[in-house]
Amino acid sequence: MESEIRSVLARIAHPETGRDIAESGMVDSVSAADGKVTVVLRFPKARDPFAARIRMQAEQALKERFPEAQVTVAIKEGAPKQQPPKRESATKSVGKIIAVASGKGGVGKSTVTANLAATLRDMGYRVGILDADIYGPSQPKMFGLEGYAPDAVQRDGMDYIVPARSAEIELMSIGFFIRPDDALMWRGAMATNALKQLLHQTMWGGLDFLLIDMPPGTGDIHLTIISEIRLDGAVIVSTPQQVAVADVVRGVEMFRHEQVKVPVLGVIENMAWFTPKELPENRYYIFGHGGARAYAEQAGVPFLGEIPIVQSIMEGSEQGRPSVSTDPYVEGYYREIAEKIVHNTVEKC
Repeated sequence: MESEIRSVLARIAHPETGRDIAESGMVDSVSAADGKVTVVLRFPKARDPFAARIRMQAEQALKERFPEAQVTVAIKEGAPKQQPPKRESATKSVGKIIAVASGKGGVGKSTVTANLAATLRDMGYRVGILDADIYGPSQPKMFGLEGYAPDAVQRDGMDYIVPARSAEIELMSIGFFIRPDDALMWRGAMATNALKQLLHQTMWGGLDFLLIDMPPGTGDIHLTIISEIRLDGAVIVSTPQQVAVADVVRGVEMFRHEQVKVPVLGVIENMAWFTPKELPENRYYIFGHGGARAYAEQAGVPFLGEIPIVQSIMEGSEQGRPSVSTDPYVEGYYREIAEKIVHNTVEKC
């Protein structure tokens, strides 16, 4: 019935413009219920001299078309409020979005994220990293981009943030907006709002993979990411220690929760052993042996691989260049893991 009402109103023209009031946007609202027809006309010009005349024409036309209905036509002045254009999340241009998470801090999650990104790049994929560790952003250091100041550009009337680029990897971090010596004392709402801006307003360049370096644990930031964007999978990083593996359980179960249902692509055991260069056949299991692998097998989660303690990994992080780019020994371990992640992403997504 509402469409019939609008078609009746479309036969009424404004004498000054010659355009019908429906086409001109003067029909603010239309409703029809319980034998009543109610129309609100909005005239952009204050005290429009033709307003009363058009109102009478509208009432007469509607009474003729709906003789049994009680017809009311009201008038408002002022241009209709323009709804702001809806922002489209920039993550829609990304192929696969993978969270790299850990149950606790200190397991090398950010280092693993940086080296996985560099490995995927070397495999021919377009890769980006979103540093979602709001309170402890470390990716700018990992890529030597601590001094980067993001630019803003407009697209379709909306502001977007230009990510940093290092060796063909795109990177966005809250660390670009604060000084390294600043104490970031934000309440949860402030942190999640900042993260939402980075999630939706970073102008990613048509990536194949976006890796999200998650903060340790399970908290507000994790819930924000899960609710705001589509995650294609999660990778969990742990050390072999039992205390670290115990926290992995919570991370895995968070992603597996029936209200979340993010595929767990696998578990990585970082700092698995140490081999001195002068004793290449020896392995020293400083943090225990095989705890993450054993849990993965028990929980039915893919085990992606082990990464040993290698000095070049630490040096690469300090120098702003992931070590997979300079050390073939390290690259071999990450290549095997990255290939499994790609395979598991295709299989589960």
